[in-house]
Amino acid sequence: MPPPRCWQSSAVTDRGHSDGGHSDGGHSDRGHGGGALSGNTLGALFMCASMFLFAVEDALFKSVAPALPPGEATLIFGITATALYIVVTLRAREPLLHPAILRPTLIARTSFEIVGRLFFALALAYTPLSVTSSILQAAPLVVTAGAALLLKERVGPARWTAMAVGFVGVLLILRPTPEAFRIDALLAVAGMVGFAMRDLFTRASPPAVSANQLGVIGCSVIIVAGLVMLPFDPDPLRVPRAGELVRLVLTGLVGATGYFALTKAMRAGDVSVIAPFRYSRLLVALGFAFVFFGERPDLWTLAGGLLIVTSGIYTLIRSR
Repeated sequence: MPPPRCWQSSAVTDRGHSDGGHSDGGHSDRGHGGGALSGNTLGALFMCASMFLFAVEDALFKSVAPALPPGEATLIFGITATALYIVVTLRAREPLLHPAILRPTLIARTSFEIVGRLFFALALAYTPLSVTSSILQAAPLVVTAGAALLLKERVGPARWTAMAVGFVGVLLILRPTPEAFRIDALLAVAGMVGFAMRDLFTRASPPAVSANQLGVIGCSVIIVAGLVMLPFDPDPLRVPRAGELVRLVLTGLVGATGYFALTKAMRAGDVSVIAPFRYSRLLVALGFAFVFFGERPDLWTLAGGLLIVTSGIYTLIRSR
């Protein structure tokens, strides 16, 4: 069954569109000389930047999680990120909400964003950072499959093989055991699926909706996720201490910046090429887990990280 027409048109139009108003002539995957970066190279750079910022966001959020209920922490984080995006959008003289917000692709994107934010926040609160970050790395497999099946992007055997190698790297880090499939690990799996589908619908969203407007929607969703979680928080609400509040505000600022970079990345080139660079988040997260939370990555973890990075670089080279 072919994808809905709105998906087909968005997938095509995005090739010749960027949020800054520049066009690459309809070829996101090819360089044109003159030192200009191809769409896929630019997308990979934005993806790496966004993954670094998200790893910082995760570490900051987790550092507060033992002291504050997850719903309250998520709510404060969402308010900060949304406020930043509102300011940026108004300064760009753009309306906060685009009329296309009610299109099916954006409604689906928002719904999956809620799923991802809600379950990933719970995973950060109750699961080791190294485990949560490792499970998140399965997202490119979901994105690649969706890009091939729904957006009709061509994904050849070489790219599928590279993606499989990256997934083997994740398995080396996880080394599936009965412990790896605890309830808290399933929270991370649910969050991963939500984020992967969000990214796919970001690609399919109308190009007239800017990165700033997508950010306003996405960060507002964090507030919704926090409100949904509040009734289920194990502890009552309390006023955050100064240090906790500062870290949560920083979490929102860093997360909003990473969100902007992610939106740029998913619109710059082929999803199936850019998605593997999500794996860079794992390396940063493992470093933070070691330095700040006393988690000790072993040889298997380091070997898995090497496979993950190698697969992403190979996928980019193969696409050019």
